[in-house]
Amino acid sequence: MAPGLDITLLRQDNTTVIHLAGQPSKTPEFGITELSPTPPEINQDLPLQSTFVLNPTFITQEFDLLRFEAAASGQLPTGPNITTTPDLKSHTEEEERTNSASPAYSTLLISSPYNNPGHYLDLSVLPTPSLLFAKALTALKPTRPDYATAPYTEALNFPAVLAVLRDLARKQGVQWPSTSFYVVTFRSQLKDGIDNDWLYKLDYESHREACESGGLLKYWFGKSNGERRNLATCFWHSREDAYKGGLGPWHKKARAAGRELYEQIVFSTHRLTLLDGAEDYRFEDWSE
Repeated sequence: MAPGLDITLLRQDNTTVIHLAGQPSKTPEFGITELSPTPPEINQDLPLQSTFVLNPTFITQEFDLLRFEAAASGQLPTGPNITTTPDLKSHTEEEERTNSASPAYSTLLISSPYNNPGHYLDLSVLPTPSLLFAKALTALKPTRPDYATAPYTEALNFPAVLAVLRDLARKQGVQWPSTSFYVVTFRSQLKDGIDNDWLYKLDYESHREACESGGLLKYWFGKSNGERRNLATCFWHSREDAYKGGLGPWHKKARAAGRELYEQIVFSTHRLTLLDGAEDYRFEDWSE
């Protein structure tokens, strides 16, 4: 994801600015509490029904619809694109078994602009807060045309995401506790005349690696503007999951291609805390 960005560098300081003709400069911020990695076992906190969404094959593969129109939200039972499909309201064991056997439903969530096998988030292995937040993040989209350079919390529709989260928690009978997640932001400027096919390949395969490692709740990226600037961001269950997600061979290739593809990359790490009842959030810089 975000080719040329080394997520292993994020383990020390909050912000790293890479001028690709020179050396990185780092700006330390203030400390926070680290989150636990994603547990590998199946989530037992919610009914089996809670892990099911509409099968990704019923959702568009169009990048712009997934990025700018939150098309993946159509996977949710309340989504606008599934009003004619069977609902998932019942929690009885018989109906849960029926849903699990139905090809119309899946535990795989579209969590990026890549609606392709190997790029989904498996809801069945997530703890309850991450499961609900991942579903809510299907509503994520930019709020203004200058999102590539605008302040991060103003560039994306966090109030709308929280509204979806509150609705999901209410329907599941969950009292949302204050919960923190690990967020990475990437602001970049591409070089002129780069190989866009290679850029796409690096991003596509790196995202697949990150999905395989687990814990990546959402990957969103926009479209380069007239100055070839863009914003990308990842939401992780925990910092440790983010670290593991960047260890694969395609991430290594992406890091090696950074100087070839980018004029500049600025990446930073943050703690996003969704406060009690998901009524508001706090967005802070990360440091050890």
